[in-house]
Amino acid sequence: MTLSELRQRFLDHLAGERGLADHTLNSYGRILADDIVELASQRVESPQQINLPVFERLFVSWRRRGLGDASLALRLAAWRTFCQYLIRENWLTDNPAAQLKAPRKAKRLPKNLDVDSISQLLQLPQDDPLAIRDAAMMELLYGSGLRLAELVALDVDAIQSRHRELRVLGKGNKTRIVPYGRCAAEALERWLPVRAQWLGGNLTELALFISQRNQRINPRTVQQRLNFWGQQQGLKGTLHPHKLRHSFASHMLESSGDLRAVQELLGHANLSTTQVYTHLDFQHLAKVYDGAHPRARKKKE
Repeated sequence: MTLSELRQRFLDHLAGERGLADHTLNSYGRILADDIVELASQRVESPQQINLPVFERLFVSWRRRGLGDASLALRLAAWRTFCQYLIRENWLTDNPAAQLKAPRKAKRLPKNLDVDSISQLLQLPQDDPLAIRDAAMMELLYGSGLRLAELVALDVDAIQSRHRELRVLGKGNKTRIVPYGRCAAEALERWLPVRAQWLGGNLTELALFISQRNQRINPRTVQQRLNFWGQQQGLKGTLHPHKLRHSFASHMLESSGDLRAVQELLGHANLSTTQVYTHLDFQHLAKVYDGAHPRARKKKE
């Protein structure tokens, strides 16, 4: 039986027995069809002819075509899964595709907003209840570097207004105390009366941020509202909560240079996570180095 015939049986198996998503199924089918044509041009048409050198040649051809790391990883995944099926059906005894390592995907850092863009974003109307709530949410996302899940999980008693601190429940159910600034405090002072008005006499709802249905706000709603205000305020691209958190981290690190403090504020268990998550402008780093390192200081004339 040829690879082309076995490919169709493999796809039927994926669709019927494994219930794979249509998108993945279509991707695997397209990849295998493409590569099987190329293998046929090399007179490789049966499963018994598949070995490691065959895949090494395929990998080189993928690279020559300019495929990126994500595409290469997807192609290897398709072939590994196909070979596992061939082993199951006794057409192969081992999986040569598994011997090739997929390239590691580069971690992409979200683009942060500059300080002017943040100021532009947060100039929201103060006579609209929804805008008042949204401003308070954004002030905390940016002012305290909260994750979306942390913001949504906040209860009213998490606010310690006297010291301008928040009690935040982070990943792994770890609690941390983070400060918030004057602008966030003013935004909360405007929001809390609106919240009380929405709830009326309902004293059972503890959530700090609620919807107009008087329930804890949904993460998806927060995402939608942020994107709405991003477009409304003339910002380019999609605005999402993680972008505000990343902007907070970047601006804090640029101003203080204290990586460990930023780690604590973000609630990262490991410093390496903070190093990947945050980035510094190289010119800023150069200025800090020139101004601080003994070997870099210029002699006074």
